[in-house]
Amino acid sequence: MARKNYSEEFRRQAVDLYESTPGATVRGIAEDLGIVRGTLRHWLAVYGTGKKTAADGTLTSSPLQSKPSPTSPTGPAGETPEQKIARLEARVNELEVETTKLTTEREILQRAAKYFAGGDGLMSRFQFVADNSATFEVKRLCEPVEIERSSYYAWLKAAPAREARAADDAALAERIRAVHAEDNTQGAPRITAELNDSAPAGERVNHKRVARVMRLQGIRGYVKKRRVRTTIPEPSGQKYPDLVKRDFTAPAPGLRYVGDITYLPIADGTNLYLATVIDCYSRRLVGWAIADHMRTDLVEDALKAAAATRGTLKGSVFHSDHGSVYCSKDYAKLCRKLGVTQSMGAVGSSADNALAESFNATMKREVLQDAACWSNELVCRRQVFRWLVRYNTKRRHSWCRYVPPVLYETGNTATLPTAA
Repeated sequence: MARKNYSEEFRRQAVDLYESTPGATVRGIAEDLGIVRGTLRHWLAVYGTGKKTAADGTLTSSPLQSKPSPTSPTGPAGETPEQKIARLEARVNELEVETTKLTTEREILQRAAKYFAGGDGLMSRFQFVADNSATFEVKRLCEPVEIERSSYYAWLKAAPAREARAADDAALAERIRAVHAEDNTQGAPRITAELNDSAPAGERVNHKRVARVMRLQGIRGYVKKRRVRTTIPEPSGQKYPDLVKRDFTAPAPGLRYVGDITYLPIADGTNLYLATVIDCYSRRLVGWAIADHMRTDLVEDALKAAAATRGTLKGSVFHSDHGSVYCSKDYAKLCRKLGVTQSMGAVGSSADNALAESFNATMKREVLQDAACWSNELVCRRQVFRWLVRYNTKRRHSWCRYVPPVLYETGNTATLPTAA
């Protein structure tokens, strides 16, 4: 499931982005930020000013600004008793409909809370809608769990194909277990070779499929466990070995991250600073922070944001340059607390942190384009915020086979955007 717990700052920034973007629509901003339109409308009702920027740049009243109900308790002057009764009856009917809707939504959310107690993956959300579709309307079920009805129906239509694949995978798993039982040191490549040598013509299997089934079934070759050093010195200015060696790849999300700080120039001569945490597997920006300083708090906030996105960073590697904030005692303490192992490239070598450097260059190039700086701090924060969110949810990345990083991680292209 897409990100569910949005911070208040994120909500306010989303509302500000809608109100300040000339000619913006709820649908367009919601798609850019990867959220449901109803969610953005709710945020506008809570945090909005009732104003928005028209296409010509003028400030105008938002069409979403609440208007007085035609059946409000206070009627027009000169209203007859019969008219008043009719108006109040209409108001009662309106409130009854609203109450029924709220009661239904509350019951759906109560069921969803129990359903997703063990996780909230996209497939689980589709299954939740399917399991409860006999009780509630599909439209009502899709809104709280933030999926499009078209995506749900596409998933439902593909059910027979999924069941067939699941049956094929189950049969393959049994064959894998039989081979693995003979020699438990074998991994996916060797097991694939063994299966293909004994398979009839036309029934060969791909090593990637074998590896996937083994991973899902918990079948793995024997790997000798290494001793892990847990006591790390923490003097001021501590340096760390290079664990990445310019290999900016990872076999799965959440294993290896890189990060850096870049300046965001403002027209008045000042700078904002952006700290990033990028997953090497998908190039997804899992954490970031923007501030008007380069103190240790900046990189700490970015790493904490990454931990909130992933749920945990335990067991991962974070690679950076030798900037003083990354070498500080406070940052080392936070890394230990989160279970992160620090890694650093050589002093003065940008190639040792090329992935983070490339990300910063791409962001500035695509946001600033021909401009040398941002006109003011507020514009900078708005534009960078929008690009960073779109980068994860909408922007097609060549590394990810031209799908956005978030979709690359989940493997779900049912809601793949048509343009970015």
